[in-house]
Amino acid sequence: MKAKGKSKKDQKPAAPVNAKKDKLDRKFYEAEMNRLQTELVKLQAWVRHKGLRVAVLFEGRDAAGKGGVIKRIAERVSPRVFRTVALPAPSDRERTQLYIQRYVKFMPAAGEVVLFDRSWYNRLLVEQVMGFCTDDEYERFKRNCAGFEQSLIEDGIILVKYWLEVGNGEQKRRFQRRIEDPIRQWKLSPMDLESRRRWYAYSRARDAMFAATDTRIAPWVIVPSDDKRRARLNCIRHLLDTVPYEEVQQKPVDLPPRDKQDAYDDLKSIMGRRQVPAYY
Repeated sequence: MKAKGKSKKDQKPAAPVNAKKDKLDRKFYEAEMNRLQTELVKLQAWVRHKGLRVAVLFEGRDAAGKGGVIKRIAERVSPRVFRTVALPAPSDRERTQLYIQRYVKFMPAAGEVVLFDRSWYNRLLVEQVMGFCTDDEYERFKRNCAGFEQSLIEDGIILVKYWLEVGNGEQKRRFQRRIEDPIRQWKLSPMDLESRRRWYAYSRARDAMFAATDTRIAPWVIVPSDDKRRARLNCIRHLLDTVPYEEVQQKPVDLPPRDKQDAYDDLKSIMGRRQVPAYY
């Protein structure tokens, strides 16, 4: 099922390109982003209307652009429907629990879309590469992960898995920008620097993860992310094509008049109270 008029996106002319850097024209990018975000609002209404449960995983190397894609998806929709989950390192208590336990509690309820900024795949990626789990824990989870995801899907959850693939040179450039730009320095952590050093260890972990968990019912979808604009548009477009939805007809809304029965000078009543200074 597709949204009304959605097929028109296949009839659009080729996107304008900046010949100098082979990047999408900014005006086209912003217009297309606005169009896709409008479709996300329609998807949101359909998810609520049908009580769907959708879980979307975003994985990839550090600086691959996961946060940017998630931000654009969540920008114009309700945070009560599109929930973003970005978990910190597990607490001492969580380390003694079942590994998957801390993720299960964030699964979507009816009428929700959960965007996982990294997920249970930490065990097959970060934890394995950095030595934060034992070989036995790694192998056991790799062996059982596909079965866990099958149980989610059989229970009715729509599961979508994205791997954002950033190239060696582009990751280096993004890390360098974080080092040099004070506004971006908060994004840079010791783990980022160590992940840069262990580039090929991450590649091997990625390949082993795909081999074990790229299944027919829960496939991985790779998003080339060297070009952030294209990555964001392509990923959102794919999500809209993957989750079936239709446009929900909204009931007409009339703005009611104010009830003047208890009218009073409500602005005068707050005069003299503290206000933020008029800086601008």
